Amino acid sequence: MVDLTAAPARVDLLLMADMIAPGAKVLDVGCGDGALLKILAERKGIDGRGIELSREGVNGCVAKGLSVVQGDADTDLVDYPDDGFDYVVLSQTLQATRRPKEVLEHLLRIGSKAIVSFPNFGHWRIRAQLAFLGRMPVTENISYAWYETPNIHFCTIRDFVALCDEVGARIERAAALDRAGRPVRMGLPWSMWNLLGEQAVFLLSRD
Repeated sequence: MVDLTAAPARVDLLLMADMIAPGAKVLDVGCGDGALLKILAERKGIDGRGIELSREGVNGCVAKGLSVVQGDADTDLVDYPDDGFDYVVLSQTLQATRRPKEVLEHLLRIGSKAIVSFPNFGHWRIRAQLAFLGRMPVTENISYAWYETPNIHFCTIRDFVALCDEVGARIERAAALDRAGRPVRMGLPWSMWNLLGEQAVFLLSRD
C-alpha cells in the first residue's frame, strides 16, 4: 500500500500508483513532468511510456530517463493499438481535452484498465463562489482565472459517473479527495462526493 501522506500536494498520483499492479505496462497520457511515471518506475517496476503535449514537458521527462513522446490526447490516441497496455492513465487532463468522451473511449480501447483523475467542479467551494460572488471560481486546486484556464470542459463527479455509464465503463475503484488530500469517506452517495471532493480518481475497465 502506498503511503498517501507522503506527498499531499499530489496525493492523486500516489493513489493512482496504488491502483497499478507491479511490472505492468503503462501509458501515461498528458504525463506532464513525468512525476507519476517516475513513481511507478521506482516503486512498481513498471514498463512505462508517456505522451505529453508540451515540448518542455517532454524534454524534462527525457532528461529524467523516461520514455515520453510529444503528442495530443485529442488527436494521437487513435494511432495506439487495441489492448496495447495494461493501464492507460489520464491525470488532471480530461477537462482540458476538446473531446473528453472520445478520449475516454480511446483510453478504454488501448488499455485493459484506465485510470482517470480530474478536478471536481461540483465541489461546494466552487458552488459557493458562483452563488455568492457571481464570479468564476478560483481555488487552490483550480487556480486559473477564467480568461487563461486550459480547462474547457467543466466536469463534476456525477457528470463523470454518467459518462462512464454512457461509454460502457465499469467503475472498479474510485476515491474523492478533499482539500487536504484526504479521501472522502467511502459509502457516501455520489452526491456527497460531489459536494465534498475537490478532485477524484477512478479506476475503470470495459464492461
